Amino acid sequence: MAKKDRTTDAAREKDREKWMARLQVRLAMQPGVDRAVVLQAVKDVTAHCADTGEHPRTAFGDPDAYAVQAATRLVPADRAARARRHDDVVDALDSVLKRARDVAGL
Repeated sequence: MAKKDRTTDAAREKDREKWMARLQVRLAMQPGVDRAVVLQAVKDVTAHCADTGEHPRTAFGDPDAYAVQAATRLVPADRAARARRHDDVVDALDSVLKRARDVAGL
């Protein structure tokens, strides 16, 4: 019976690690998020789960949705807006360059 418990614990730990990895990737993709924001969100989730014994999915739901919530909570609105504008400019420039390559036949 102890072996089954270890197998279940290992599977639960693996799922927790996958959830945390997904959170970090999705959070890093949010506008204005830097390393400090990712670390703070991971710290918050880890502390909560250590205190309660809950799995992150149970406590926080889908990691993609929680990444959006955490970014909204942890990133100042002006920094997020500035990052979105920057991303829009980069996307527009990329689109123009792609069209120019297509026209030039490159």
